[in-house]
Amino acid sequence: MKLFVVKDARTAREFLDVHVSLNKGYEGWNQPLDKDIQEVFDPEKNKTFRFGECVRWVMKDEKGNLAGRIAAFVNKKYKTIGDEQPVGGVGFFDCVNDQQAANLLFDTAKQWLTERGMGAMDGPINFGDRDRWWGLQVKGFVNPPFGMNYNPPYYRGLFENYGFRPFFTQVCFGLDVKNRIQDKFYERHAAIAKDPAFSARHIRKKELEKYAQDFTTVYNKAWAQHGGLKEISKEQALMLFKKMKPVLDERIVWFAYHNDEPIALWVNLPELNQYFKHMGGKFGLLQKLQFLWLKMTGACRKFTGIVFGVVPEFQGKGVDAYLIVEGGAKVIQAQHLYDEYEMQWIGDFNPKMMNVAESLGTFHTRELITFRYLFDRTQEFKRHPILK
Repeated sequence: MKLFVVKDARTAREFLDVHVSLNKGYEGWNQPLDKDIQEVFDPEKNKTFRFGECVRWVMKDEKGNLAGRIAAFVNKKYKTIGDEQPVGGVGFFDCVNDQQAANLLFDTAKQWLTERGMGAMDGPINFGDRDRWWGLQVKGFVNPPFGMNYNPPYYRGLFENYGFRPFFTQVCFGLDVKNRIQDKFYERHAAIAKDPAFSARHIRKKELEKYAQDFTTVYNKAWAQHGGLKEISKEQALMLFKKMKPVLDERIVWFAYHNDEPIALWVNLPELNQYFKHMGGKFGLLQKLQFLWLKMTGACRKFTGIVFGVVPEFQGKGVDAYLIVEGGAKVIQAQHLYDEYEMQWIGDFNPKMMNVAESLGTFHTRELITFRYLFDRTQEFKRHPILK
């Protein structure tokens, strides 16, 4: 086996092609869009380059056939509470079912990270936000949501045999939208709904600036400084909403208010892989027309939960149930908008959110693992700390 650094258009194309060639035979695989992978490694598109650097390798066998790939990352802002050393990352890993080949990829990434002062590596992770390309699938293996890694089952052995250990488990939850929401949600909803100070409404594209401000308010109260997360600005939220606008379904993005102050949010999107799986990784003019046609004809019958949260002062008071009944039962179910629902992953280090998801009557759709490898093999391994 021989490794080649990605340094030109040809090797960048091979980096994309490795994933396709090694996974296209699996029934549950969906081909990601080329542009979504390319943007991770584009300094003009990925803000993480302001805080770090990355490198990619392609692996070929003795006959010149594509046999694997890996990327390595250094990101100054990538930290977990309790880390005892700087931690780098590896991601976009693909490999034939050969431990020696996998070891070559991991060793090469480890050497690059060591030269940059790292004491451990997590993987597979993204060079950027955790909502994309994060974790190794160990359960599910069928039709991953947009932006989620796909890998065959044998990849877990390649990681663990090298010496990676589970740092945390990522659990996705699903619901059959046709099933009636449990009675306890209607009871808790009723207790809130009788107070006219509470209201709920879905987003409207013509008022994105207002909802960006509301998103900022809830996010910064509910998540900022929690588990190392930082506050976001209204401008950042507005940029996010504008980016989502072409695929946004107003009827599945909801906010709850108390005296017109935002206190909770429930953000969902149509499951974009329901469209993109037909496009062979491309998104040119023809694919955009195809996308519009699929969207107009209702080809997407699944939606994905992106984020759900309640500000601290209203947690445990039934606001979550109120929002779910107002948006889920009264609109999404009543209007038969979708058939399936799958939430983005929740880490097992966040038992509060795990409990919220399980209380909805959900089932586990898939599990992923973020692994960690300590370069000092005598150092005590510690899992991700539990959030309080």
